[in-house]
Amino acid sequence: MRYAEVDQQGVAFNAHYLTYCDEAMGALCAEHDLLDIAERIQLVTSTITWRDAARWGDVVDVDARCTRLGNSSMDIAFEIRVGERSCASVTTTYVLTDLSGNSENLPDRARALQDHKP
Repeated sequence: MRYAEVDQQGVAFNAHYLTYCDEAMGALCAEHDLLDIAERIQLVTSTITWRDAARWGDVVDVDARCTRLGNSSMDIAFEIRVGERSCASVTTTYVLTDLSGNSENLPDRARALQDHKP
């Protein structure tokens, strides 16, 4: 956790948790040679369940796994931890869009995301 990511109490601002998840989603897509998908997906909804605060100086780890693939959308589940301590769980639905912002079907090669185990 960097100083700019925490409030006066030394805990992470809530919005940063979604930034960490988007970074993990990008890494997951990169791992499967799907950066073109990561560049064109848009967040539809995110649900965050907090358990404990990440604090200034903590090292935050984020595991990401695809839990659902639809025609044009996918759900990614994230577990945010500091060491063995769970700080938050996040589930985000993303939809693939074309350059005009219209939904577009996920390519068959995106199915590899469902086989990924963190």
